[in-house]
Amino acid sequence: MKKNRLLIVLLLTVAVATAQKYQRMAYIDMEYILQNIPEYIEAQNSLNAKVERWKKKLDKEARNIEILKTDLVNEKAILTKDLIEEREEDIKLKQEALRRLESLYFGPNGDLYNLRKQLIKPVQDQVYNAVQTIASKKKYDFVFDKSSELVMLYSNKKHDISDLVVKLINIDQRQQAKKDKIAAKKDLLKNKELSERDKQIQAKKEEIKQKKLTQKEERAKLIEEKRQARLKAREEKRKLLQQKREELKKAREEKKKQELEKRQKEQEKQKN
Repeated sequence: MKKNRLLIVLLLTVAVATAQKYQRMAYIDMEYILQNIPEYIEAQNSLNAKVERWKKKLDKEARNIEILKTDLVNEKAILTKDLIEEREEDIKLKQEALRRLESLYFGPNGDLYNLRKQLIKPVQDQVYNAVQTIASKKKYDFVFDKSSELVMLYSNKKHDISDLVVKLINIDQRQQAKKDKIAAKKDLLKNKELSERDKQIQAKKEEIKQKKLTQKEERAKLIEEKRQARLKAREEKRKLLQQKREELKKAREEKKKQELEKRQKEQEKQKN
């Protein structure tokens, strides 16, 4: 019975050793890779600059609170109870606001988390994609990260594919830059064509606008000419009526004069 158990253990050991013999493994140094990617360095510098500004702001607010506390201690003897309570409440509110601001910057879902996700995660995704591509091509069964919490007591440099990952990422970035350049050129040509078309459309609009303006001016001129003609006709009619009234008045005065002379002659005849 013991011999059978020993045989089973021996067979299992040989099977595991045989399986491990045909397994291909490699490792990377994530820190080394990231430090050799310019986009990561740029993103990290930008992130560090933001963090430094946030820390300075928090430190400034904390110092202001400490000044308020010190002032309260020094002036407590000359302040009324209401003023002391008011200042203590003000300090408490400022402390709570400081804690909220600190959580907003460095909390679990704060600005630091979101900014790191926005700036650094795309670069990390490039690394993971490159590792998967290399592992698939080289038929690696496992790829470990030397810089992670995994304890590697010994690692043979020939299994380190970090430089290969960096090289692949650089190739992908150059290809992407080339694609972006071609796309930008196409967009430029497209925009140029659109620009020419826009110029034609704008010229057509200006032509229509000028035509409408000319028509408007012609209509205004025609209306003014008609108005002047009506004014002239009205003036001529007024003059004609004035002339007729004067002639009629003159005729009446002449008739009246004749009648007066006739009466005078009749009166003279009667006297004689």
